[in-house]
Amino acid sequence: MTKIKKALISVFDKEGIVEFAKELEKLGTEILSTGGTAKKLKQEGIKVTDVSEYTGFPEMMDGRVKTLHPKIFGGLLALRGNKEHMEQARYNNVEMIGLVVVNLYPFEDTVKKNLSEEETIEMIDVGGPSMIRAASKNYQDVLVVVDPNDYGWIIKDLKEGKKISIEKRKELAKKVFERTSAYDSAIFNYLSDKHALFPVKLSSTLNKKQVMRYGENPYQDAAFYTDPNAKEPGVGDSEQISGKELSYNNIMDTDGALEIVKEFVEPCAAVIKHANPSGVSVDKDIDKALEKAYMADPLSAFGCVIALNRNCNKKCAEFLQDKFIEVVIAPDFDKEAADLLMKKQNRRLLKLPSLKDFYKNKEKELLTTKKVVGGLLLQTRNFPEFNLDEVKIKKNPNPKKEDIDKLIKKAKEGTLKEMIYVTKIEPTKEQIKDMIFAMKVCRHVKSNSVLYAKDLVTIGIGAGQMSRVDATIIATRKSEGKAKGAVMVSDAFFPFRDGIDEAAKAGISSIIQPGGSIRDDEVIKAADEHNISMVFSGVRLFIH
Repeated sequence: MTKIKKALISVFDKEGIVEFAKELEKLGTEILSTGGTAKKLKQEGIKVTDVSEYTGFPEMMDGRVKTLHPKIFGGLLALRGNKEHMEQARYNNVEMIGLVVVNLYPFEDTVKKNLSEEETIEMIDVGGPSMIRAASKNYQDVLVVVDPNDYGWIIKDLKEGKKISIEKRKELAKKVFERTSAYDSAIFNYLSDKHALFPVKLSSTLNKKQVMRYGENPYQDAAFYTDPNAKEPGVGDSEQISGKELSYNNIMDTDGALEIVKEFVEPCAAVIKHANPSGVSVDKDIDKALEKAYMADPLSAFGCVIALNRNCNKKCAEFLQDKFIEVVIAPDFDKEAADLLMKKQNRRLLKLPSLKDFYKNKEKELLTTKKVVGGLLLQTRNFPEFNLDEVKIKKNPNPKKEDIDKLIKKAKEGTLKEMIYVTKIEPTKEQIKDMIFAMKVCRHVKSNSVLYAKDLVTIGIGAGQMSRVDATIIATRKSEGKAKGAVMVSDAFFPFRDGIDEAAKAGISSIIQPGGSIRDDEVIKAADEHNISMVFSGVRLFIH
């Protein structure tokens, strides 16, 4: 039988703590507490002994020193089966504490508030982590609780007179070190961010959200972990309101679809298959954007994932109702839309409310990561902003390396503000508008990639090819004769003129590419021969 004579309770998250403490009191447990927790419990009629009264030492230094006292830590760390420990405790009037209930102020939330460094540092909890670490070290003798979800079964076992097993005690202790590890990582990362983009040591704690049915393939095991410090809307924050459990590939494709729709202020729909878009469109009406994106390549869209950056309405649902869609993610679903889409029980619907207003502030993650065997690659985000109103295009029929370098330097400042057109023909404003749309999409298409677009709709996408001309040929085939008058974006320079010749066969009227090939003059000549306007952006768009 487990009997708790003395418990110490000090919590930030007070959910369920009053009921828990009342049950402890009924079992004859003396409760020690501090600050706001003590005040809350007393208001509810629970008898509480203030820690300062128990230790005989007052809180001091604006509350920085409350529980850091030998009478507290001796009561937590003393081994009950060690005669010498117990004699020392009796001699020093240290009573045993059998239960510690502490949850920490969420430092991760403090960081998000953009407080001053002084204010942020002040929110670092010292006593709380120290107590729960001490209690966890002595888990054989002390129960330690950091998760309110554990209150119920602990009280049930205590009331039924059960002995709480070593295995259960160890699980509680594991939760403590999981929490303190995450807590220390958050503090470490905060301090590191103040000094370097790439710190000497990198620490991160992720939370397991779910175990997948399998990984990319049925013979692979997988789980999904989320980052509690994420700055922008992501699939990890979404709420599934309908459908089967998400698969590994569903999550990958949903992430890819979200990355595209987050590019646009305007209503946007993205259709994804195997990490590449089959169609993307922007329109003033989200249902029209959805239809155009899907119909850009309806054959490839079978079994796709769709992201919308506006609420999914009834018209969207009616369009999708008879189609095989794996996942739809949107800020929310109108009731009629949800009712229609839920008729197919396996179709997964995810709502992500934070996506709705993302375009207003666009606070993005600064770095992206890529795991390799034995290490982790970090790089700054591929996010130069492409805004039509800010871009100036100048004529430069004979660009030199220093001209391209100048464009690259400007793009590194975060916004694409200057490009050059290098052909006899100047692109029209409508073509430039389509180019910028196409560039925003193309940087999410696996390299080597070529993309055709017209009227803010993708009409042909050639993705993931080893040669650029093959990517062009695929984009032409995918466009199914609709490329006449369209623009073309290439994620890197053309090493030869063959890609231009293929684009001309499809009817492409304007091309945008980074430039910088040793054969730029041949490529420009080919564009002039075909009466195609060409723009050099200086911005390569590789993604792997």
